[in-house]
Amino acid sequence: MKVIIDGTVVPDDEAVISVHDWGVLRGFGVFEVIRSYEGNAFRIASHLDRLERSAAAMAIELPERGKLESWIVDCAEAGGSCQVRVVVTGGSRDSGASAPSRTIVLAEPTATVPDRLSVLSMKALWHPATDTGSFSGIKWTSYAPNMASTDKAQRAGFDDALLLTADSVVLEGPTFTVAWMSEGRLETPTLELGILASVTRDVLLESANRLDVEVKQGFFPLDRLLGADEVFGLSTVKEVTPIERVGEHEIPIGPFGKTFGEQFRSIVVAETSGTPATS
Repeated sequence: MKVIIDGTVVPDDEAVISVHDWGVLRGFGVFEVIRSYEGNAFRIASHLDRLERSAAAMAIELPERGKLESWIVDCAEAGGSCQVRVVVTGGSRDSGASAPSRTIVLAEPTATVPDRLSVLSMKALWHPATDTGSFSGIKWTSYAPNMASTDKAQRAGFDDALLLTADSVVLEGPTFTVAWMSEGRLETPTLELGILASVTRDVLLESANRLDVEVKQGFFPLDRLLGADEVFGLSTVKEVTPIERVGEHEIPIGPFGKTFGEQFRSIVVAETSGTPATS
């Protein structure tokens, strides 16, 4: 798969950054993952907007936007149906260590996603929902607690985790957003909780508007999700994937997952002129 570092195409075995880079030492950096459908990157502008917000919050300087977009397009075209990862490191900010910020863009195989997900709910006391400062909703590379949550859930026999506040308000998954249908209405946690402003979540809300489905964003306890008619996991890789089990609680599989999935893919086709893969 193609790798570009600071605008230069490099072989995989030469794709390196300094050991002094805070991206390595402290997880200090920002990133995005963009889905490519048959060589066409989906919603580059939305991903770059979010990358700019994340970088600004962490005082990381980005390359010129046009260059970033061209590198993403190059990797998407080279990778075909794939995912394009963009990572901008913080460089070194330690005295006596010189390492510039690096911008890495690479095409990766799209991760395999089950047709239906099982998730294990757990309290996420590190989550930005506990923070009223300026770092909520930032897509930074400091994902260790999130990925440890996924790993813990998988060791327990689940596909992934579902993150909650200390008082069991639903947040999101480690790498995905959640939404559900309840009493004919689409519900999803509010961005005021500090969850990531998911691009796929935006597409789902657009789909609901197209289908004339009422939407409510808010602070929802876990019991609300457990009592839902259908639950979905939403992400660049997962698209719209039904969640069939939360812990030992079974969730019904209903018609809206299929309907929203079809709407999602129709939007992808319209914007990329490609044929998206099914989740």
